[in-house]
Amino acid sequence: MTPTTTKNGNKIALITGANAGIGKEIARQFAAGGEFRKIYLACRNKDKALAARNNLEQVTGKMVFEIVIMDVSKPAVVRAAVSSLDQAIDVLIMNAGTVGDKTNIKLTPEGVTEVFASNLLGHIVLLDELLKAKKLTSAAVYLASEAARGVWQLGIKSPVFENYSVEEFASVCDGTFFAGKKADAMLAFGQVKYLGAMWMSSVARKNPELKLITVSPGNTKGTDASNNLPLPLRLLIQYVMYPIVMPLFGIVHDLQTGAGRIVHSLSDTSIKSGRFYASAAGKLTGPLVDQSTIRPEMNNETYQENANQAVHRFIFEKSNGSLGP
Repeated sequence: MTPTTTKNGNKIALITGANAGIGKEIARQFAAGGEFRKIYLACRNKDKALAARNNLEQVTGKMVFEIVIMDVSKPAVVRAAVSSLDQAIDVLIMNAGTVGDKTNIKLTPEGVTEVFASNLLGHIVLLDELLKAKKLTSAAVYLASEAARGVWQLGIKSPVFENYSVEEFASVCDGTFFAGKKADAMLAFGQVKYLGAMWMSSVARKNPELKLITVSPGNTKGTDASNNLPLPLRLLIQYVMYPIVMPLFGIVHDLQTGAGRIVHSLSDTSIKSGRFYASAAGKLTGPLVDQSTIRPEMNNETYQENANQAVHRFIFEKSNGSLGP
């Protein structure tokens, strides 16, 4: 399709991890819906970002896509990207992330695990900076996963904590949770997504004028989520589980459906700010359900604040090196 200059809406969006998978499909759906006049594709690789933009322009016929180079595992890069924005955005989609390697214990310069850095640390900085600069006007969505409550169908253990304290949550961020224990990559991934949901709930209470939600796209095929898994498991998931086994049991859906859950949550008035929405108990697809009906402690404001304090323990202010909020 040849790009056109068809009149678009007035909204502006920014999507992290927008060069492939769910992020790219959300960008396509945003453009197709006609509400956005500009969609920032926030990607860490310029060549992949350019390829994604060219493809999106062809399939949508819209010239609304702009590239922002952003590696969400690096706070300084995120801050620089926010500073480069010359206008506020209406909708933020925090999609970038990865399952991580088999241990998730290797630390970044900020002293956190790589899975925490890529899935959550940069997004915290991103939302903090946008709010501080008054550059977010309407809504933000943090993409989580059913792994945040455990997925028995895929052998992912449920993230369970002893006291839900700041210290215990911080041990997830820096990997010391697994000290003296066998590391579990999928559990660590679920723990990070759990912390992300709790952090978003805390931020939502402080910003009641915005819609700040956590939503899982569900078990979605066609993403890069399994790319960092050990080779045998990755091949099993990509070539056996997703195309053959999971469809037989109705526990996987396509990319359009997974991204659609995120897009529709923005306009769905039943989706309330400060909540975490994912599939119903025992499900990986289907209607979105408030996860506090499954994990009641996720509504505990003290636990939410503890999570917020824990994740900010590893974020330093650019100006003076002091800890962030």
